[in-house]
Amino acid sequence: MSEGSDILVGWASKSITPDKPVILMGQFHARISKYVNDPVTATALAIETSDDQAIMVSCDIVVITRRMQDGVRERLKTKLPDFDIKKLFLNATHTHTAPNMMDDWYPPQADDVMGATEYVNFFVDCVTDVVIEAWEGRKPGGISWAYGQAVVGHNRRAAYFDGSSQMYGNTNRDDFDSIEGYEDHSVNMLFTWDKDENPTGVIINLACPSQVTEGEYYVSADFWHEVRVELNKRYSNLFVLQQCSTAGDQSPHFLFNSRAEENMRKLKGVSEREEIALRIADAVDYVFPYAKKDIRTNVPFKHIVQDLDLPIRKVTALEYESAKLEYNKLMSKESLDGNSGDYIILGRDKTTIDRYEHEKPFYQMELHVIRLGDIAIATNPFEIYLDYGIRIKARSKALQTFLVQLASDCPGDFGAGYLPTAKAIVGGGYSAIVASNFVSPEGGQILVNKTVELINSMLS
Repeated sequence: MSEGSDILVGWASKSITPDKPVILMGQFHARISKYVNDPVTATALAIETSDDQAIMVSCDIVVITRRMQDGVRERLKTKLPDFDIKKLFLNATHTHTAPNMMDDWYPPQADDVMGATEYVNFFVDCVTDVVIEAWEGRKPGGISWAYGQAVVGHNRRAAYFDGSSQMYGNTNRDDFDSIEGYEDHSVNMLFTWDKDENPTGVIINLACPSQVTEGEYYVSADFWHEVRVELNKRYSNLFVLQQCSTAGDQSPHFLFNSRAEENMRKLKGVSEREEIALRIADAVDYVFPYAKKDIRTNVPFKHIVQDLDLPIRKVTALEYESAKLEYNKLMSKESLDGNSGDYIILGRDKTTIDRYEHEKPFYQMELHVIRLGDIAIATNPFEIYLDYGIRIKARSKALQTFLVQLASDCPGDFGAGYLPTAKAIVGGGYSAIVASNFVSPEGGQILVNKTVELINSMLS
């Protein structure tokens, strides 16, 4: 490691686990948590040089909404006067066993169940604390980057001979044609080191949401909990900041080969989450000695934040009439059934109706693009299909390109939705229907082009 480090690095982690029952987000029906299986956490990494600064916070939740990120930024205005709060972004891992943070998605609950607004306030307090701790704990250090492989995410859309597609569709049907899209098993890693070349933390970026045990009735970070446990067995006191790359059509579930995988896990004596953790930890192990040989303390660092207007996906007249029909049918019921998903369906229908009647031409998102040495990091707020990420990575001049979905703020409290490809929209199915999307495939390509433009301008 060279002397006179220009890089300052700070880490912190804090539980964002509620202390009472909550509605768990990720399914259409309401699930009240019965216990905490493992903690959900927020982990912050602060990096500063004389050129620029950034704070990245990874959170074991489903999405990042505007009021969450803006809430943290508002608290930090006076607490961190030497930090540009626009250079902060949060990202979600998309665990489906974390607290709900969206009002009116689920039916009202008893007083002993933490509501969405109460949890958001708690979340903002915790994340503010962890950001301050990371920033104030900055010390001279170094970084290195590495690239590995781990089979974790799989395309979850089955395509059929009639041109249709289904999320988690059956592959044993006579008319099964193919898996709709690609898979990306790459693992991008950014290591941080102290002045004595001891590892202090690692960013792990891979194309898979954390939703192995997605329908349970307990609070959990899903497989990232096992990853943290396994890595801290191998590297003590190592912070882990997890990033989900472009993975709107990916999941850890197999559409085929599932029985063979299950059989091997039984023979090994590990759970599905533990198997994934071992694969990720082994990928870290494989590159670790090489990453340690290439520690940098003086690297180019630039962080650009831009608002980007993307063309919306327009609601057609047929989609509008269909949403109205379903909405009126639900409203005519004597009472809505929270266990059947009535509340979420009603909300989706209302949003679709409002979009048609009060059409806006653009969807505004916040885009972060970072150059750190030979690597680039770029964010988006969507569950964006993998093909868009492949387009960015293929055209990027960076040695490694870390793409981070479900990151930064987005308008409203309902998340940014899926961003499917044109091919997926033709196939249809959940995640490719208009109720699940705000931005068109044309908007997706604009995002690709702008991201590539900013990355490559930094590396010219």
